[in-house]
Formats: sequence, C-alpha cells, structure tokens
Amino acid sequence: MAGTRPVIAITTGEPAGIGPEISLRAAWALRAEVNCVLLGDAAYLAMLAADIDPAIRVAALSTQALRNSGLPHFGPERLTVIDVPLAAHVVAGTLDAANGRSVLDILDLAVAGIKAGWFEAMVTAPLQKSTINDAGVAFSGHTEYLAEKTGSERVVMMLAGTTADSSTLRVALATTHLPLRAVADAIGGDLLAEVLDIIDGDLKRNFGIAAPRILVTGLNPHAGENGYLGREEIDIIAPALAAAQARGIDARGPYPADTLFQPKYLQDADCVLAMYHDQGLPVLKYASFGRGVNITLGLPLVRTSVDHGTALDLAARGVGLADCSSMVEAIGCAVQMVAARRPALSSSPAPL
Repeated sequence: MAGTRPVIAITTGEPAGIGPEISLRAAWALRAEVNCVLLGDAAYLAMLAADIDPAIRVAALSTQALRNSGLPHFGPERLTVIDVPLAAHVVAGTLDAANGRSVLDILDLAVAGIKAGWFEAMVTAPLQKSTINDAGVAFSGHTEYLAEKTGSERVVMMLAGTTADSSTLRVALATTHLPLRAVADAIGGDLLAEVLDIIDGDLKRNFGIAAPRILVTGLNPHAGENGYLGREEIDIIAPALAAAQARGIDARGPYPADTLFQPKYLQDADCVLAMYHDQGLPVLKYASFGRGVNITLGLPLVRTSVDHGTALDLAARGVGLADCSSMVEAIGCAVQMVAARRPALSSSPAPL
C-alpha cells in the first residue's frame, strides 16, 4: 500500500442523518495520521464541508476513475471523496427511500475497494435500516449485510469502549438483531462454538492479545438458578464452554449477567460474550456512549463503526451539533486492527 498513512474507507451512511457530518469532521481531524477516503455523494459532501468549516478541502473522484487508475494518494491538505451519487436531494432529518439503494452502493464500493487493495479497512457511519427496506431491499443491518457480501458464514458483533476508569470494555454478542422471543431457540452448542472460535481468533489476530480471556453470560436470570429459571445454561452453554476450553480457548462461565459487569470481575477479562443484544450492549453504552466502537469479527476484512444511530432530529437542527468522537475512535480502532495484521504499519490514534 503506497503512502505512509493508512488508507481507510469511510462510508458516510444515511445522508439525512449525522453520518456525513461526523465523517467529514473526523476525517479532517485525523488527516495528518490517516488517509480517510470518504464514500458518498461528492456534491453533497462538498457543500456540507463548506458549512462545517471553510478550511476543509475535498477532492472528488468518480468510481470509474477509481476503477481505471486506482486511488490517487493526495496529501493531508485535502480529503478524497469517491462519488456515489444520490438519487434524490437531501433534506437533513428527512428520510427518502429513493436514496436507500445508494447507501448500499456505498457499502458495496467499500468492500470492492478493500478487495482491490485501494483501502486497508472500512469504517461505517450509521445508516437507516427502514430507508433501505422501504427502497425494496431486505436489510437487517451492516453486520449481516457485510457477512453476505464477503461470503462469511458466521460473524460476531462486538462493541468496545473506554470506561470511566480508563479501562477497555469489550462486549460481543452470540445473537444480534433478533426478536427476544427468538433468542433462546437461536442459541445452540454449534453457534456458541463458532462464536467463541471467532472471538478468540480475532482478538489474537486483530488486537494482538496472545491468550484472550472471555467471560460468558448465561441466558436466563441468575444464569438459570441451577435449572429452576431455565436449563439453557446447563444443557447448552456450559457444555459449549467445556468444549471450547478443550480446544484451548479460555472461556469461563456462564455467569449471571446482572452481576458480571463489575470491575472486580472484568479487570482481567479481554471480552464478555453476552447472549443477546440488549443483555450486553446497554451496559457498554452506559459506560462509554459516544466513545464506543462497533466491530465486526469474523470478516475477511477490517470493519468498525460508531456506537450510535443516525440522529435525524439532530441533523435537522443543522451542522455543528453532532459529536464525532465515536467516529474518531472507530477510525483509530480500524487503524489499530490493520496494524495488528500488518506490524510494519505506522502508529495510529489511541486504540480500543
């Protein structure tokens, strides 16, 4: 990869939300350290950049020029924008299904660009699932879409954040975007085996942790209370942990989720595996919201994202109100992950 700065693709997300603004702000703030290439509607991003800060300079490039000649390596005095035109005019705060397919085109370009060697990783701004579904495309989230696009049989959502005492908390999920009534049926020994293998392997490969320690929650209150509140812990989770330990994975539990998230238990843990979305993520987001990073494990590429949504109401009030801290952290985390894969890469923003 040419150049001294790591090259990271930033997908700017739902155009009516805060994604384009936080992408521009974070990319400009980190321009001396990271070559952040923005993917989105170039005309809209240029107009938005001028509103945010007249000092921001953008250089637009068509996707055809990118495919023909590859990515030019501009210096840090301007941001490269790969133009993925929108179908409809953007009204901040107002969703338009006409732009739903363009948002997916942006994701597709990021994946293709990593495969082509133009980008070393991708960082995604938030998108609006409903807009894409209203555009006629079944879509449940970045995680599932990227798994399908890369042919990954199993991926794992993990969020990482810095807590008030400056320690790092990582929480991975056995299941992601499922209705609560479907969670128990989805959890099985094969699923947990695959998830634990991915977490252990990616913590080693992407974060340089030689021997990851994983703490695992139960599914039921009090981790099933010895079978009185459910038998999933006895019949499924505990056997899966024993099998993982036999494979050399340091996975411990199952622990009651309501007491596990305490410093005395977490101080030596590298990751917590929660059974479902709202079991693990509220704790992490309470501890580090606005500074957290969403990381997809199990992909053949590096993908990180912010820990929040599109904030349409904030976008509707105008520029200058959105906080780009989570995007800055997500970019820094992506660079750290690339560095772990490629030790010769230059230093990065503070990792998670």
